[in-house]
Amino acid sequence: MGSGSMTKPENGFLTALIQFPVPIVNSRKDIENNIKSICRTVKSTKAGYPGLELIVFPEYSTQGLNTAKWLTEEFLCDIPGPETDAYAKACKEAGVYGVFSIMERNPDPEKNPYNTAIIIDPNGEIILKYRKLFPWNPIEPWYPGDLGMPVCDGPAGSKLAVNICHDGMIPELAREAAYKGCNVYIRISGYSTQTEDTWILTNKSNAYHNLMYTLAVNLAGYDNTFYYFGEGQICDYDGNTLAQGHRNPWEIVTGTIFPGLADQARRTYGLENNIYNLGHRGYVAVPGGESDAGLTYIKDLAAGKYRLPWEDEMEVKDGSIYGYPTTGGRFGK
Repeated sequence: MGSGSMTKPENGFLTALIQFPVPIVNSRKDIENNIKSICRTVKSTKAGYPGLELIVFPEYSTQGLNTAKWLTEEFLCDIPGPETDAYAKACKEAGVYGVFSIMERNPDPEKNPYNTAIIIDPNGEIILKYRKLFPWNPIEPWYPGDLGMPVCDGPAGSKLAVNICHDGMIPELAREAAYKGCNVYIRISGYSTQTEDTWILTNKSNAYHNLMYTLAVNLAGYDNTFYYFGEGQICDYDGNTLAQGHRNPWEIVTGTIFPGLADQARRTYGLENNIYNLGHRGYVAVPGGESDAGLTYIKDLAAGKYRLPWEDEMEVKDGSIYGYPTTGGRFGK
């Protein structure tokens, strides 16, 4: 692990995680100003770090968290659209991969929008689109994602996947990304300070359980209601924190990533090769190991019968505590 100061490492890449100041957004003009600020940041960061190949912005950095307006037509974007075109132009001019957050209009006008992340390559092409699979219940009104967990090629032999905020608390989702070949798992979020400790813990555990790097960055600053903790974090495939930001808006957390080392660990580790051992139990006693661990929750989930023993006693199972209707359908029209 180098200092991540400015140059491209041999057999690896330099990344920059931007602790973007939490946007206070009340109008479409505010969104347009955010987009201009993000594009300027892409170019200025590349100028300051010439070896930079991957730049990451937090969840909600484009459209903010104005819950009174974030489902209105004025605040929604399409992919592709003028917003993503601006990001594509910035990435192409800077010659970098970029990760961006978009609240995406649902093609079905009767359904709520998606919370979406995209990766744009140095040619200005959208190479990955991910819709948040696990909106943060009961706060977020986003329609659950329908694109699964895509993986794409990135710099220096990396295989990239993106998850959004609360997705990182679902260990099965990190395992899915790794199972599909991801060796650099990117998490963008807009958490307030209440979740700071679990954010750090789960970034480390997702890396350790799946022998992959995790790159994570959160909004930073105060929006007159909550404080957002920043804390850009880079973890290696053993779950060690290589770089850790602070609570400062505009802090840039940099680090050098060597995807080949994660790949090597997956090929050569005996002890702690957890992702392999899951499907090859007890291979010392049983050649090749047992593939079925008899895990009830996996079978029930696959069969559409997932149900907790205490489910009937749960007090919060819809969004009414935050004023959302319980009948489904489009909210905020």
